[in-house]
Amino acid sequence: MVRIESFLSDRGTTMMFPYHGVLGQAAEARGKHFDATIGIALEDDRTPMRLQCDDCSVTFDPKEVYPYAPGFGVKKLRESWMNFLREKNPSLQSRTSVPVVTSGLTQALSVAGYLFLDAGDEVIIPEQYWDNYEMIFEQMYGACLRFFNTFKGDGFDTNALANVLKQVTGERAIVLLNFPNNPTGYTVTKKEANDIVRILQKAAERRPLIVLIDDAYFGLVYEEGIYTESLFARLANLHENLLAVKIDGATKEDFVWGHRVGFITFSRKGMTEEEATVLADKAAGVVRATVSNAPHISQSWLTHLYATASYNAQKRKKFEILKGRYQKVKEVLQNKKYKTVFHALPFNSGYFMCLELGAGLDAESVRKLLLEKFDTGVIAIGDRMLRIAYSSVPEGEIEQVFENIYQACISLRVLQHA
Repeated sequence: MVRIESFLSDRGTTMMFPYHGVLGQAAEARGKHFDATIGIALEDDRTPMRLQCDDCSVTFDPKEVYPYAPGFGVKKLRESWMNFLREKNPSLQSRTSVPVVTSGLTQALSVAGYLFLDAGDEVIIPEQYWDNYEMIFEQMYGACLRFFNTFKGDGFDTNALANVLKQVTGERAIVLLNFPNNPTGYTVTKKEANDIVRILQKAAERRPLIVLIDDAYFGLVYEEGIYTESLFARLANLHENLLAVKIDGATKEDFVWGHRVGFITFSRKGMTEEEATVLADKAAGVVRATVSNAPHISQSWLTHLYATASYNAQKRKKFEILKGRYQKVKEVLQNKKYKTVFHALPFNSGYFMCLELGAGLDAESVRKLLLEKFDTGVIAIGDRMLRIAYSSVPEGEIEQVFENIYQACISLRVLQHA
């Protein structure tokens, strides 16, 4: 069984949580009558010092709002999220680390980059990907993104993933999978999930394999037959050579984008409690070295949210709204005239879907015309693709959005032939 160090970057190997520094010494002094260790100001009654005009807008206990949060995150929130992982993923039976709280999913991805990527390392991802991966992995850590074909026909191209993994020559391999995928809004089917697991197991038999699972849109699946658990659940106990890293958070799952609360969790087959602790310590060390800790008020807010009796019912209502918008998009795209200028890439989940434009149409030109003439904003990706976030469009307006895109495409074609 490979040692946990085999997965880590040079930076990750040396990273640690500073138990014996200021944080550790302050923890030892907690509860003492005279505590001159804390780097915050206190009122004479030893509650956190605060402005009255700020305090009047907060209903939580001041201790849940104003002090620094623990470096690993609020304990109760971490425990709640760990329980959620197992409730939402019944296949997850193996040991995992306790989730470490990060300042949003973006920081969780950056923590993973710090721990596992050296300059020149390749990160294998589908060619349809969130553009911020470039900033995080290439610009921040000097890694290289290596792409494989995303779709074959109406489904995920699992053979492309298998082929690119066979071409890896380094001592270890790094794969990043994101379902529901941003930008395409695609989640793999149950069969495709099984195929991916089989492919990753074979890859792990050849060399240490790190699989980063970006679950930003987890739970937003709108069709039958789609794999509803996180792949993390299947990979956590798959092979000793495979380290699964789950990157998730409340951002999209609980509709709290501005709260900036993410989590990072580790597992592999046969992982000991000591290894789980080491990885969590290292992740918390990166958090400490970059943002110190995630916002306390956001973590307290979520802790209270998860204890609310109506939480699940309210969340289900929001899910049904998004599902209705998804179904409306599917309905609108049945209009045959649209096929003359664009077609949809496969989608079944999440916030987004993508249109591939017909020959001669440039995505950026369509995007600009939509802004100028149709009061419509979309995202242009590459030369011929548009991303539409139907999550932010009321169901009654979705048809007009696609009609505007169609009219913009027709207008550009007329100009081309003028």
